[in-house]
Amino acid sequence: MIITHHGKQFFKLQVGDTIIALNPIGKDTDSGKVSKFGADIALSSVQHPLYHGFENVTYGDKEPFTIDSPGSYEVHGYFIQGLMTQTILDGREYINTIYYFTFDDIKILFLGALTSKEIPAAVQEVIEDVDIIFVPVGQGLLMPAEAHKLAVSFNPHIIIPMGYDQESLTQFVKEGGDAQVSAEPKLTLKYKDLAGKKAEIIPLA
Repeated sequence: MIITHHGKQFFKLQVGDTIIALNPIGKDTDSGKVSKFGADIALSSVQHPLYHGFENVTYGDKEPFTIDSPGSYEVHGYFIQGLMTQTILDGREYINTIYYFTFDDIKILFLGALTSKEIPAAVQEVIEDVDIIFVPVGQGLLMPAEAHKLAVSFNPHIIIPMGYDQESLTQFVKEGGDAQVSAEPKLTLKYKDLAGKKAEIIPLA
């Protein structure tokens, strides 16, 4: 699997020719980058322009199957669980869908634009094992200490922070016991590479 970051909470996950896009940014936002790829599946945790830019992952003849609400989905042979939580953005309450799925034999938990440091028990019961967790850090979402505590509660191998600024990232990394962690341009790994990793923080540039 290759994971690349495209701003805010917008990530591209690719295995071979199959691409899953997470929280693509809308083209009409100040943070919008025009993507040069089309996705097979696109997941949006919140119906908000910063996280709901499905038009930004439609490219050439590739148009994604889109998911933006809680539920159970089977798409292209992948089983995706959308789990409902609440969030507050710009003073307004939204549904925030947490996504839990397996891609390239790696179990992924994407928390989206979560603002609560506690996840409902009914949601936690569905999540059995986590290899990689994407957690929001700072920028009006979870405070660094809250984000780290929540992330490690799922015992992941790898933690990918998202939506951070430099100050919140520095604080988040310190919560993990490191003085500094450099952001990587991309993350390339297979399931066997997870062995020996425990809550390793890997920011992506």
